[in-house]
Amino acid sequence: MDTEDRVPQDIIAIFHASFHPTKGSIIDWSLKASEDLDLSHVEFSCLPSGLHLIERDVVYFTKDDHQGVCVFRRRQTTEHGHRGFRLSSLGILLAKSPRPRPWKHVAALKALVSTIYSALEDRDALEPLDEDWDPARAFFEERKIRRPDLGGMGSWQGWNAELEGVHSDASPTVHLPHLLRILGPSSLTLYKHILGRRRVLIITLPPVEAACILCQVAADTCYQEQVSEQLSNDGGDGCDDPTSHPLKGRSTAGVKVLGMVTLNDLDKLDFESKTGRGWIACTTDSIFLDKPSYYDLLIDLRSATPNTRPSFHVSKPVEQPNGRSPSHRLSSVRFTWSDVRLWTELDRLLQLDSEDSLDSCCDPSLHSGKGHHSHGSSWTDVWRVYEDVCVMCAGLWMGAWRNTSGALYAGTSRRSEAGGSIRLEGEDDLSLRTRSTPHIRNIGLGIEGRPPGNTLPSGLGMRAIRRASTMTPWTWAGGKICDGQDSQPHTATEDAPTPSSGMFIPGQRNNVPEPTAREGAAAVARRERQVLTTLALLDAFHANTSAILLRLAVLLEMRKAQQQPQRRADADISTSPVAGTQTVLFTPKDVMSFELGPFSGLDARFVEWLGEEYGGGMRVLVKRGWKDLVGLILGLG
Repeated sequence: MDTEDRVPQDIIAIFHASFHPTKGSIIDWSLKASEDLDLSHVEFSCLPSGLHLIERDVVYFTKDDHQGVCVFRRRQTTEHGHRGFRLSSLGILLAKSPRPRPWKHVAALKALVSTIYSALEDRDALEPLDEDWDPARAFFEERKIRRPDLGGMGSWQGWNAELEGVHSDASPTVHLPHLLRILGPSSLTLYKHILGRRRVLIITLPPVEAACILCQVAADTCYQEQVSEQLSNDGGDGCDDPTSHPLKGRSTAGVKVLGMVTLNDLDKLDFESKTGRGWIACTTDSIFLDKPSYYDLLIDLRSATPNTRPSFHVSKPVEQPNGRSPSHRLSSVRFTWSDVRLWTELDRLLQLDSEDSLDSCCDPSLHSGKGHHSHGSSWTDVWRVYEDVCVMCAGLWMGAWRNTSGALYAGTSRRSEAGGSIRLEGEDDLSLRTRSTPHIRNIGLGIEGRPPGNTLPSGLGMRAIRRASTMTPWTWAGGKICDGQDSQPHTATEDAPTPSSGMFIPGQRNNVPEPTAREGAAAVARRERQVLTTLALLDAFHANTSAILLRLAVLLEMRKAQQQPQRRADADISTSPVAGTQTVLFTPKDVMSFELGPFSGLDARFVEWLGEEYGGGMRVLVKRGWKDLVGLILGLG
């Protein structure tokens, strides 16, 4: 049986958590594969604050090293002490694996919850009896772990294998285009923190499923690079990656996705912070705003409206004169001007789906109840105007860097021809933003655009489309194109991009996607286009990450070579008295060679984070004194 069609067998526990009027959140029923498994305190993650305001939700969480997911339901009751509702969640825990996929169980878990609660409603009961858990026992028996290797279900073999198949829309990764449209250029600030293995916290309002999914999507933007060594050890696909770099990170696993956290998880956050792996989590507890020492970046989804972006805040240490004042404070942050280059490429890929393919969940008018010509247009949104002006000015100002950054992509002729810009070959039609009809791209150049049609030709599946795209100048994310592969393009056509509804704006609940029993060819084509766009975006992130790390490897080798002949007082490498580590000093000009902003404090910290992770024990410091910056302006440094 194909892996895509098999029922995953990786569950180690199933449990039911509910809210008791006097005891609080409790676990009132559970079934475990091993009695040594501890389920204590997992009920707090399954019933976070504020969930009593909504009827249903899906919550992703972690317990120790195990990922899990639960389905929440709110049921009406007239019982004394319950305030009109019974709150409960049915959840599962998954076995440890390189790539746990709790989302593969969500559809079946929702059906299980409906079966159990429907039986209770039929006999007008609220407290389940022992026989009411028989469907849950059958569910657990079918999906519990049986093999240590999980039958290959917990491995990761690249984004092609991850996203192909009829159930690819269940993967959170396909919502990457939606994440970029919601966060805008500021999504690259999140990307830098993920690549630098920082601590990221997303604060949201119920429902929390969207925030949990955004955590996984954000971690996936750098997942391929962070697990590349692990993938090569497992065999991979046998192809050499031309953008590979000689650097190895301290951790071979991706940034840890914690999912939902509460105040009960403060010790867990402190422990995960000490590992150096980095983590990303979400919460509904606003009190975390007063605890900035626990995270490095805070994304406040509560501030998002149909016309404004979520707000970003970084945690900065402050001096404590009396020892009692807060050790950290929050400071607002947005994107940097150096992000414009990469964002332009990402925005181009998003625009290739045409403006008609904008997700319905991304359309503010669908959630605000106003038409497209309401008073809440983009011209009245000061932030969007500010963002557009910044992007335009940054693009003009950064044009002067083109001749100084070519070395960033040394060794790859197609990118060096572009002057070091992060871009993919093919047609760049700058009028895409103003087109009223879908833009048709030539076959083999980027995401294939084809004349509009009503149906998808028979036999043109995901594999056929991917074979047709092997002629493109850029490879599929997560998979490499080896010599000798069939690269003959297909000349068939597919229908023009249509709106998709893969996710929803946090805090909104009127368009939660529900699985359908049968979908037509148009829905299948829409999913495939969404996967194609996601793969292209992942490839762009991977290309940018590889180029940055390749440049870091070159600079570190240069500093090592300078140290070998002699020890000079003004050498760029000095021995640190702390634990005998080496400190590498980078100048603002070195920061520019990464195509980053020499005057940006965030970009300077980003380079230092990369040195901490990939420096091989060396410490990287960026010199940002006034003499260094003035020298850069005058061309002296």
